[in-house]
Amino acid sequence: MSMPKLGDLAPAFTLTDQNGNGISLKNFRGKKYVVLYFYPKAMTPGCTVQACGLRDSLPSLEQFEAVALGVSPDPITRLKKFEEKEGLNFTLLSDEDHALANKYGVWGLKKFMGREFMGIIRTTFIIDKKGRVVHIMDKVKTKTHHEDVAKILAELS
Repeated sequence: MSMPKLGDLAPAFTLTDQNGNGISLKNFRGKKYVVLYFYPKAMTPGCTVQACGLRDSLPSLEQFEAVALGVSPDPITRLKKFEEKEGLNFTLLSDEDHALANKYGVWGLKKFMGREFMGIIRTTFIIDKKGRVVHIMDKVKTKTHHEDVAKILAELS
């Protein structure tokens, strides 16, 4: 499936979080910006750097009335371990069948160390309070992701 475009209504979803709760995009409509970020695998070096950056910058996200939702194909048990090990303070969502990644066009062919495989293409979508995609980060730098997100939210506010 192709990626939503700027101004499109963000594809709806309900996924299970690291605590076993169902989380729906519609729950945030009218209340918060949503930083929906797709990452390949919990507890790997790049994904840990990215998640810890968001953890440490959560007060700045809250200042912009934003919430972070991290999505990976990991099972709930792995997400819970990731949350506990790194002291994460935001929602992690399990997309084991990668149905949501497909809806957002971020499940695709990847190359790593000479081999090709299907997986999550690291991408962040910023969704406004009306449920529309207002920014797409498709060239994510894990070390500065949290700073880049804060800059974009500041521009949108």
